[in-house]
Amino acid sequence: MIMYEAERSRLVNGLRSRGYVTDERGLEAMERVPRHEFLPPDMRDQAYIDSPLPIGMGQTISAPHMVGIMLQALDLQPGNKVLEIGAGSGYHAALMGELVRPGGMVYTVERLEPLGRRAKETMERLGYDDVVDVVIADGSLGLPEHAPYDRITVAAAAPDVPKPLEEQLADNGRMLIPVGGQGYQDLVLVTRKGDSLERTGLGGVVFVPLIGEHGYRDQSLRM
Repeated sequence: MIMYEAERSRLVNGLRSRGYVTDERGLEAMERVPRHEFLPPDMRDQAYIDSPLPIGMGQTISAPHMVGIMLQALDLQPGNKVLEIGAGSGYHAALMGELVRPGGMVYTVERLEPLGRRAKETMERLGYDDVVDVVIADGSLGLPEHAPYDRITVAAAAPDVPKPLEEQLADNGRMLIPVGGQGYQDLVLVTRKGDSLERTGLGGVVFVPLIGEHGYRDQSLRM
């Protein structure tokens, strides 16, 4: 709809003018992907407000500025193979799909089956199912059958970087993950150089907990 297109342009131009995101490829992807299509119908009128929004089952879609910052830190390139932990609505995966075309693939893992099914249906409806594969599983285990990955991104906070994700990161690959406890986490960029892993803190964030064998065992974050 024209209304949504105008609101989307205003949002992206606002991110650009405030300097939150300087990567034009990421901003252009945000111009193309209709965020409102990834929200419940009763939330669509808020789609282009720069704020996180609920998507059901205690989960959220991240604020657009945070999505842009994460896309920029990942430095996605055409042909990259990407693993995302925490598909949620599927919005971030669709953006990454735009950035890894042609030749790339995004595998996004969601532990909550209703959200995973909804994300998969949205990908099919919007034409992203050729570049995004939605898998319902424990994301803290990664997805070893398609490893190694050029990029890994985690949309939930873990007590530390899960070992399986470290092992599934390709040489010269990048992983972005929030690490920490309730109310505050550090967004950590992990880069692999041969057998060594380098960590760089990118600042404070607030995400829902990563639930699973290598994450938290319940919905409450613990220090």
